[in-house]
Amino acid sequence: MMGGPSENPELWAFLESLHSGEILSGTVTGIERFGVFVSLDDGPDHPVFPGVGFITIPELSWRRFEAASDVVQVGQRVSCEFLQFDTWNLEARLSLRATQPDPFQALVDGIVVGQKLYGRVTKLVPFGVFVQTADGLEGLVHLRELAWTPVEAPSDVVQVGDEITVVVTEIDRERRRLALSRRQGLSDQ
Repeated sequence: MMGGPSENPELWAFLESLHSGEILSGTVTGIERFGVFVSLDDGPDHPVFPGVGFITIPELSWRRFEAASDVVQVGQRVSCEFLQFDTWNLEARLSLRATQPDPFQALVDGIVVGQKLYGRVTKLVPFGVFVQTADGLEGLVHLRELAWTPVEAPSDVVQVGDEITVVVTEIDRERRRLALSRRQGLSDQ
């Protein structure tokens, strides 16, 4: 633990004054493989870290990305939602993605089970392939849904970058998942 109220009274008081859901602004001061440090406009300096605010990798964006620097840059101004006071590290845990609309929810509002979509294969995995059907919307085509005949590996049927027709078989809003079938899309071709 980095210290209690007696060691860092100004920082402790600031962090205790924050409320979940509050929007805080600041400047990105450091990017690490595990997250992003933010110097908050109204907050005191942190005794160790380059900022009293911290955004974990999953809280940076709704969209997939390779590195935090694909989403933010050092020196960039950001507005984030306060999630919680991390008493161990004495930092404000923040979410950048909470201040942005969830593209999955917006995109699935316009589709229904049974609808045909066109997309690009983005990733092959042992159990199927991921297909991007719109910016920010990927769905899984399970191995058994890739072709009418059994397939041992996704690469037997498709490659990353292939444009394919798929049919929506399930929309799971809560878990943010879209299940797709290529073989149902093949039946109309």
